[in-house]
Amino acid sequence: MKDQKPRFAWGHINVNVSNLEQSIAFYEKLGFELFRPGIPYLGLTVEAGTNTMPTACADALGLDAAIKGRACIMQLGTGYPKLDLTEFDTAEQAKPQVRPLANCDLGVVRICLASRDLAEDHADLTAQGVAFISAPQLCKDGMADIAICRDPDGALIELIQIHPDKWASPPKI
Repeated sequence: MKDQKPRFAWGHINVNVSNLEQSIAFYEKLGFELFRPGIPYLGLTVEAGTNTMPTACADALGLDAAIKGRACIMQLGTGYPKLDLTEFDTAEQAKPQVRPLANCDLGVVRICLASRDLAEDHADLTAQGVAFISAPQLCKDGMADIAICRDPDGALIELIQIHPDKWASPPKI
């Protein structure tokens, strides 16, 4: 069998938000930086009220042809994946029918970010007003500590500090 390059590589994770500025501020608390003030290939900028997505893009995403919105691309470090934050006009954006997804639901339920010092990050973010489900918790056999917070629209963000020396076969990190 030949060594083959993977078919895919990371691109981005998209998070639909109700308030772009509020979400940018939240993700900046987690260390993200604004990479691009818009998503050019979708015809969206951070400016309110002037961005109608091209019909072909809306069709590809399964959206109404005349959908309006605004967006930006955030990054954590310089690599991938990037984080696309998209706010559709209030009239167009559907709110979750019941609640944001929880850890027991099907589908993409959380984004996980690695921490070098979870206790310190938890304390710093808590001081900045970020609410967590619980304080950091030590997982099975001490392999990791985790803490989960929610973004302004309820999406789950897991922070994890892995302790490779506790793994039977240490992961490559």
